[in-house]
Amino acid sequence: MSDTTTSYKTLTRTISGNLGALRRDLPSVMKAFGDLAREASAEGALDMKTKELIALALGVAARCDGCIGFHTQALVRLGVTREEFEEVLGMAVYMGGGPSLMYSANAMAAYDEMSTAAA
Repeated sequence: MSDTTTSYKTLTRTISGNLGALRRDLPSVMKAFGDLAREASAEGALDMKTKELIALALGVAARCDGCIGFHTQALVRLGVTREEFEEVLGMAVYMGGGPSLMYSANAMAAYDEMSTAAA
């Protein structure tokens, strides 16, 4: 997200609204994606918080602001601590270099925004 004044809460709401057209126009694709997300996120050998931390790291490495917003929102709901959040960002930077560092800064802004809203 190049514009640091943009809110991640607003971004996720906007994307959610924009997905409505895809749900309407591509229902089978969207259902399949939703099914995949539910299956991949289901508790198993890894708990849901661990899986969301992995998803956040991948979103940072892929430079996906929507991914950062949605997975940060989920992590805050799951009770992630700031320390856990920062450690996963450290791994994303290690694996993704400078671009991941820049998006880690955005992810911290998303965490601060979502945590404040949850309080």
